[in-house]
Amino acid sequence: MRYFIQFSYFGKAYHGWQNQPNAITVQEVLQKALSTLLRKTVEVVGAGRTDAGVHARQMYGHVDVDAISDIDDLVYRLNAFLPDDIAVQGIHKVVDGAHARFDAVERTYEYWLVKEKDPFLFDHAHFVKHPLDVDAMNKAAKMLLEHRDFECFSKSNTDVKTFNCDVREAFWAIDKEKWVFTITADRFLRNMVRAVVGTLLEVGMGKMSPEDIHRIIASKDRGEAGASVPAKGLYLTKVSYPKEIFDEQKG
Repeated sequence: MRYFIQFSYFGKAYHGWQNQPNAITVQEVLQKALSTLLRKTVEVVGAGRTDAGVHARQMYGHVDVDAISDIDDLVYRLNAFLPDDIAVQGIHKVVDGAHARFDAVERTYEYWLVKEKDPFLFDHAHFVKHPLDVDAMNKAAKMLLEHRDFECFSKSNTDVKTFNCDVREAFWAIDKEKWVFTITADRFLRNMVRAVVGTLLEVGMGKMSPEDIHRIIASKDRGEAGASVPAKGLYLTKVSYPKEIFDEQKG
């Protein structure tokens, strides 16, 4: 049977989500925990990949295992077995063929930055000491919604069939001690959000105008966009699926 696992992690200790030959990853740790508790080799297929140091407040993966008789008990035992920086929120029965990556219809990321040095947010947010014009940054962010091809924000030499993404929202908001950039799209390219934020910071510092966003995107050149911001401020916050793929009454 196929199940979706909902989980979260703080990414500082991990080389991203996806298994790597010589580095510890979230996928490796979660698969080892599941395989140990279920006493069989289990593969977790994630909703996407996050880079080294990136966090996930909501992530999904699917597994194919025998029927789970007591889901709540398995969630409890998983959380007791997993390290403190990975937590499982739930396990859900889904219809046959449901796919954690391909059936996701929308993903949302947040990027956190702070304007004052804060030891309690050092590992959680990017410290930017320069003055920033949030209105200009929001004007530039809104322009992202007018485009589809975001090759200029993609990691170089990425093997993808298309650079097209449907960006549905992109905005900055000030939340007490931190500034939060929220962006939602059907899909994201590798390194895309960090490159977008780096470019918007250039706008905020007056090094680019908001209208430069159109020129940068049209260029399809990664070198025209701003530098990528550090991974520690990036959070995958939501992955959305069609309701009909969940089959809870059979779980």
